[in-house]
Amino acid sequence: MEWTTVEAADGAKLSVRIFKPAAPVEEAEDVAVVLVHHYTILGGVQGLLRGMAQGLAQRGHRAVTFDMRGAGRSTGRASLTGSSEVEDVVAVCRWVADTLKPRAVLLVGSSAGAPIAGSAVDKVDQVVGYVSIGYPFGLMASILFGRHHDAILKSEKPKLFIMGTKDGFTSVKQLQNKLKSAAGRVDTDLIEGAGHFQMEGPAFDAQMLVASGLRDN
Repeated sequence: MEWTTVEAADGAKLSVRIFKPAAPVEEAEDVAVVLVHHYTILGGVQGLLRGMAQGLAQRGHRAVTFDMRGAGRSTGRASLTGSSEVEDVVAVCRWVADTLKPRAVLLVGSSAGAPIAGSAVDKVDQVVGYVSIGYPFGLMASILFGRHHDAILKSEKPKLFIMGTKDGFTSVKQLQNKLKSAAGRVDTDLIEGAGHFQMEGPAFDAQMLVASGLRDN
């Protein structure tokens, strides 16, 4: 595990952590995974994704977590709607592409990190796919994050939406209705009986890795 700092376009300094596999990565399997944490204003920090990142490294993938602006060790101020944080995701993905030089980058967003990551998918050519864990598509959440919906729904890049059937922010029907208009390949994985905040907890880390299709190399 290594730490570094990446600077966003507006000068915000982002604290970044890289989790590396014990063995060298085969070029054909070299997909780096960038994970975007939950809503900063409600306490979201990269440490909440440590379990998933460690699991990815154990499966032979390089994984990268980071604190968005205003979170953890990063500078800057968090925005209410996640608009400024999109550029944080872009900066980290470009740094990963240019510095780690993987074959491709997979972008994973959890909770409010899902719409923020979704708005960055088509801003970085090396990002080849997207995984959402608990995307907040519901009516109340859309007041804050509705501006992000179009970006991921119009993207032609393959995307996977993982959600608990008891998610308090988005119902299964709301998810299905939203995805009817989505471009490109779209897959869903519904976790029976799981609530929104349950899926953010460490008890579900292993299940999230399986659901996302990130198998052992």
